[in-house]
Amino acid sequence: MRQLAERPRSGRSRGRSAGRLAGTVAAALALTVGPLGAAGFAQETGSDVQAKVDNPYEGAQLYVNPDWSAKAAAEPGGDAVANESTGVWLDHIAAIEGTSDAMGLRKHLDTALQQADGKPIVVPLVIYDLPGRDCAALASNGELGPEEIGRYKNDYIDPIRDILQEYSSRTNLRVVTTIEPDSLPNLVTNTSGQPGGTPECDTMKQNGNYVEGVGYALAQLGAVGNVYNYVDAGHHGWLGWDSNLQPSANVMFEAANASGATPADVHGFIVNTANYSALKEENFSVTDTVNGQTVRQSEWVDWNQYVDELGFAQGFRQAAVSAGFSSDIGMLIDTSRNGWGGSERPTGPGPNTSVDAYVDGGRYDRRIHVGNWCNQAGAGLGERPQASPAAGIDAYVWMKPPGESDGSSTEIPNDEGKGFDRMCDPTYQGNARNGYNPSGALPDAPLSGKWFPAQFQQLLKNASPPVS
Repeated sequence: MRQLAERPRSGRSRGRSAGRLAGTVAAALALTVGPLGAAGFAQETGSDVQAKVDNPYEGAQLYVNPDWSAKAAAEPGGDAVANESTGVWLDHIAAIEGTSDAMGLRKHLDTALQQADGKPIVVPLVIYDLPGRDCAALASNGELGPEEIGRYKNDYIDPIRDILQEYSSRTNLRVVTTIEPDSLPNLVTNTSGQPGGTPECDTMKQNGNYVEGVGYALAQLGAVGNVYNYVDAGHHGWLGWDSNLQPSANVMFEAANASGATPADVHGFIVNTANYSALKEENFSVTDTVNGQTVRQSEWVDWNQYVDELGFAQGFRQAAVSAGFSSDIGMLIDTSRNGWGGSERPTGPGPNTSVDAYVDGGRYDRRIHVGNWCNQAGAGLGERPQASPAAGIDAYVWMKPPGESDGSSTEIPNDEGKGFDRMCDPTYQGNARNGYNPSGALPDAPLSGKWFPAQFQQLLKNASPPVS
């Protein structure tokens, strides 16, 4: 998958409200699954609905995906992180039942219950198969055409819902869903009139299938008593400008009211999914000034309101509340590949000779451009998954499994609809979205989602905190 930067044109005490529970109960009563009618559904799952917690990560262990864990453990030094929790990506219809090299959803849930041994456990799933998926890139295009919204509902979301419903009475099982990375923000930043806007994104904005699809996923999955939906909200280098932040939150609120969904079906948002933006830039802030110029004027920051993901996540949370979401909404941050450690990690700010020198010499994020998203050279593992690490943040998570490729360096024929995106080519010199800078991608990468040993070894080497 990918993330894109959009450049500007101008040079807890938290408690879920009764409304949330009422909305979830209403959705549950409206849903018929298998032989159960509305009354049967309520009888079977009513206690589950009431058991939903403020923060699903609090007091729970995290599911370890055996598929990923085995690959990590087989790498030199990989044992040190092989027991970390990573997201399970349901990125095509066949993944629901399982493939020759990956377990299906039921097997994951059964395995999670074994790992839990009766205690609370979080199972992180990534819901990722919208029609016309990832309209501004090719590496993570999907199997469904732009108009196949019916197939998305009937063949993808409905089977996932039905399987999850089978496990809804297991109150110790907390299923956290990341809903459709890289979808809704594209409708704000990558349509006509925007730098690098694409006809494909114009199509998805016009046909409404991103909004309808996300709404349907929220409504159907949110009706399951132990499912917690978190909508993908990009990252600071994509949505951090004023022109992008609130409009994106507004589009998400629109989707949360589409296809039978209500805002109560949204437990929170996740930022930096499968991206590399630093969690916290400690050597400079957006308010710093060098020789009369603010950090916002530096080429790296480029007038953005944020310089890292923690600040952005907290800012997006405020924008979501302004859009109409509950004031107790939670946030997740994907820290799987944003550590940027190793010998090149700065220990202080850069020189005061210019604002660019100050920022570039001090920034942890060593990408060539903040819009670069594919298999980035120099990246490292970030903070390990943990609950309630900062105000308004439900958890740091590894939603993108470290060592799984973002896209292939060259064209590779496949049956999953994944194309060749030049941003994954280390020789590519860029486009309008990344300021015509080199891609910064690693060479010899496989298709998105496939195991990439060279990337995994780099992530281990550059981990921050270090791997011990």
